[in-house]
Amino acid sequence: MMIPLMLNAERETLDAWGSPEDIGAVTIVGPIAVSGKILIGGVDKSVFGGLYAATRGIYRVVYGFHEHATLLDGALKMTDEKSGREVIYGPGDSWIIEKDTSMIWEILTPSIRKSYIAIIMN
Repeated sequence: MMIPLMLNAERETLDAWGSPEDIGAVTIVGPIAVSGKILIGGVDKSVFGGLYAATRGIYRVVYGFHEHATLLDGALKMTDEKSGREVIYGPGDSWIIEKDTSMIWEILTPSIRKSYIAIIMN
């Protein structure tokens, strides 16, 4: 199976996932609504991935998995709390985050959408 995720493609409707707290994060400035769709695997598997979206705001998340993601829509500033490194991402930009990394997400536009692959390793 191949799942194309193109920058200029029509956007699939995502499932409401609630707030950052519902995915293990902490809202700093909100309210924030998050949504997504698992396209491969599942959160109970060692590898899973799909689409994720969030509305404007700021939240903190400590990653429970390794992640590779690409921003499809919007603008996002991410700050690594340990190093203090800040990066602003736009559509087409990607990142890799190591498990147990504490990140601050600041959504700079009304919403963002990313594609991602998550790997859970002990």
